[in-house]
Amino acid sequence: MGEVDGASTPCAFEPDTSLMNPLNQRLSALLLVGITFALAETRGAPAETETASWSQFRGPNAAGVAPSAKPPIEIGPGSNVLWEIDVPWAPSSPSIWGDHLFLTTYDGGKLETRAYRRKDGELLWKRGVEVKELEVFHRSDGSPAGSTVATDGQHVVSYFGSFGLICYDFDGEELWRHPMPVALSAGSFGTGTSPIIAGKAVVLQRDQRKNSKLIALDVATGKPLWESPRPDASGSFGAPIVWENNGVDELVVAGSTKLKGYALDSGKQRWVVQGLSTLSCTTPVLGQGQLYYAAWCPGGADRPWGKWSDFRGSHDSDSDGQVALAELSEDSRDFFRGLDLDDDGTITEKDWEMLEEVAAQGENMLVAVGPGGEGDVTDSHVAWSYTKGLPYVPSPLYYKGRIYLVRDGGILTSIDAESGDPIYSRERLPAGGSYYASPVAADDRIYLASLPGKLTVIKAGGDTPEVLHEADFGERIFATPALVGDKLYLRTKSKLYAFGK
Repeated sequence: MGEVDGASTPCAFEPDTSLMNPLNQRLSALLLVGITFALAETRGAPAETETASWSQFRGPNAAGVAPSAKPPIEIGPGSNVLWEIDVPWAPSSPSIWGDHLFLTTYDGGKLETRAYRRKDGELLWKRGVEVKELEVFHRSDGSPAGSTVATDGQHVVSYFGSFGLICYDFDGEELWRHPMPVALSAGSFGTGTSPIIAGKAVVLQRDQRKNSKLIALDVATGKPLWESPRPDASGSFGAPIVWENNGVDELVVAGSTKLKGYALDSGKQRWVVQGLSTLSCTTPVLGQGQLYYAAWCPGGADRPWGKWSDFRGSHDSDSDGQVALAELSEDSRDFFRGLDLDDDGTITEKDWEMLEEVAAQGENMLVAVGPGGEGDVTDSHVAWSYTKGLPYVPSPLYYKGRIYLVRDGGILTSIDAESGDPIYSRERLPAGGSYYASPVAADDRIYLASLPGKLTVIKAGGDTPEVLHEADFGERIFATPALVGDKLYLRTKSKLYAFGK
């Protein structure tokens, strides 16, 4: 989400409403409801090597970059396909270590972790978890299996919002489990965050409508190491990253209007940047000694939901002055149920006013944060900011001195990472539509997958985007591609592909 992960994130589906323009209509689900609740080829090798692993959402430290990889340029259903297999749909992305590729799936009502053999796609094992209750999720765009697996070559850690954390070894034997209450995601869209493994700790950012927290467990035993409450974070679908900030290992975590740094060894909050986007689907990235974070959601002039009188006029079929969830069509209900802020089964003018109030609290922007700060560093350590072409679901990409942003409509922006000056701004790609998958880069190329299923490969750098290749997969793409060696792995709605020469 999102991680939109690549993770479970909103919104190409169009509800039955005339209140929004066509682009914002696709964005409405999480935008409307989420803001109201303000993120070695050998198996078991002891250390991760970039060419043999893509160990979590967006690869090493969620950067989306494989510096030594050389995947093909021409990628598509009939181009450089090494193998393709059918897989149950979920928006989570592939994780890879050695000859193992891991996915989470939701198959026949079962939440599963699956291991495939990377060289030919053969299913090695699948393990399910039993749950008493599934989290509420958006049925067309969300999933209870939205989180990407994390691995370190020995442990395979999955997170399900309906269950908690569970860890296997590479043969599929369960090592430990850490059950949690069923997640209450922003807007009841479904979980989007993914776990990471940082040293000897499994770290999970569990931002939700109530009881948000950042937790760390021992990766070998599942024993809790620390827990840090996040009472002011409710609208987040991203994942944390690790930043060695002036000699201190930190976890950088985005949430409702704030970006924060926590000490990795203790969970203690060290710094905060305030006044950012009210809702966050994206994950921060590092580059040139700085931290970069970009997020967008409705606020200020960007308010696609219109007036309360218009909404009530369109949906209040019994003319009682409020909109019961039962009055909404089944499809629209998934989008608008999060507006029922007090969970009483109706959307009222009071709910609408609260939405307006919360939407006004944040500001959409890309920020570059310098190292070394403590406490509130909003004024002291934000090197520059930028407010155009901001992404909704895809995380920013830092690659070779530039920040790349892709927003819905296929709008691409490239910014000088040191100065914050745009090199090109809001250039249109051939593939329009919404974008959930985050951009990834290797071998001076950037790979961008749109939600309708079109892949665009552009040349990195340049004064304008130079398109090198286009392909149409004919079905939706939620997951972020994985890059390992000379191969690229892509999950579509029904298939998992391996591309290479």
